[in-house]
Amino acid sequence: MEITGKIIAVLEPRRGTSSRTGSEWVCGQYVLETMDQYPRKLFFEVFGADRIQQFNIQLGEVMTVSFDIDAREYQGRWFNGVRAFRVDRNVQAAPIAAAPVAPDTTPFGGAPVPTQAPAAPATETPAAAPFAPQAEGEDLPF
Repeated sequence: MEITGKIIAVLEPRRGTSSRTGSEWVCGQYVLETMDQYPRKLFFEVFGADRIQQFNIQLGEVMTVSFDIDAREYQGRWFNGVRAFRVDRNVQAAPIAAAPVAPDTTPFGGAPVPTQAPAAPATETPAAAPFAPQAEGEDLPF
């Protein structure tokens, strides 16, 4: 999956030692905010010192992050993990604005909307109501 946004937080990396191999590991942590009308935030991680150095993610950068989502169980509870595997900095940060609507355009490519309803001829009788209550308390048409 991919998401484009601005890095709004660079958190302290998590560090540890593998119980299986005994080697040290590091996991960088970041928060990206989308630039949509209703911005959303995404917390993601970059695993490995080599990738952290390669990506060199800085606060305030606008980028597209490609990531994998994975879930795992720990002591009967499930947790989601979002890990980045690629970043693309060739993104233009353009604010999202609504396009102006010309007053003479028709909605959804259909017929023009009339500004005033046509008057009904005086000789016609008014149409009956679409439904009438059957008995007291019964006001549903079906």
